[in-house]
Amino acid sequence: MSTVLITGASTGIGNLTARALAKAGHTVFASMRDVSARNAEHATELLDLAKADGLDLRVVELDVQSQASANAAVATVVEQTGRLDVVVHNAGHLVIGYVEAFTPDDLAHLLDINTIGAHRVNRAALPRLRDQRSGTLLYVGSTILVTTPPFLGPYVSSKAAFDSLAVVTSYEVGQFGIETTIVMPGAILEGTSHFPNASRPSDGTVTAAYAPLDPLVARNEEATAGLFAPGVVATPDRVADEITRILALPIGQKPFRSIVDVADAGVDHVMRHVDNSRENFVLRMGYGDLLQLSSELELSMSYPEAQR
Repeated sequence: MSTVLITGASTGIGNLTARALAKAGHTVFASMRDVSARNAEHATELLDLAKADGLDLRVVELDVQSQASANAAVATVVEQTGRLDVVVHNAGHLVIGYVEAFTPDDLAHLLDINTIGAHRVNRAALPRLRDQRSGTLLYVGSTILVTTPPFLGPYVSSKAAFDSLAVVTSYEVGQFGIETTIVMPGAILEGTSHFPNASRPSDGTVTAAYAPLDPLVARNEEATAGLFAPGVVATPDRVADEITRILALPIGQKPFRSIVDVADAGVDHVMRHVDNSRENFVLRMGYGDLLQLSSELELSMSYPEAQR
């Protein structure tokens, strides 16, 4: 069993994943901001569950917008257990509105949470994982980078950047025995605080200029719900179950991507083609070794004749 650190575990996918992994026998550190204040109730619920069911489920403070906080959380995990095996990058925030109405500061703030936040946590965790020549980085991405629905522009951009950073990071950390998996959930309307807690753009003047489109924005959730077949409910427990399944797989057998999309948007077919094209491009560059998991210190790289 593994020692797992999960970001954004106060509610939704992160919370249910913490519960599922702990029930599967893993030692789980469910991280969240403001453990003693705004998220005190969520933290207490997890700790009560751990006590009642005899689970090794713990809570740790972690704000992905702070490198010091990420460093401290990882240090706590290692101090308490002597190891860290898996990082589940789940923390994220949703915004809804007209792209032009989001100020540059709005966009930078969202990228700081959804993209740079994961990078901060990696910078805290990777020294440990590299030293032990093993570990798993599991990113909770989104099908939205393919489906790109209206009125979610900054969020789509942040998840696309999150995905790209995960992919390029995988080339490098894989040479130290660290696996990467990107789980891509589709739209989820129940069991998560994403839509209720979504932020709006700061520029009210520009927002007002788009007023004729307001009825379309107002029915965003209704339009999303219409994607599902009758009787089908998209809930975050499906994603938690898939993460639990993946982390139970042997080293080297975890999928690079997994699509969890009950809306059946065809994203699996798109991403299969994208990843095949990307891998072929990397192979043509002579970097095929970077597509393979390795724990060897001496890297045997091959280069095309033109680059020698």
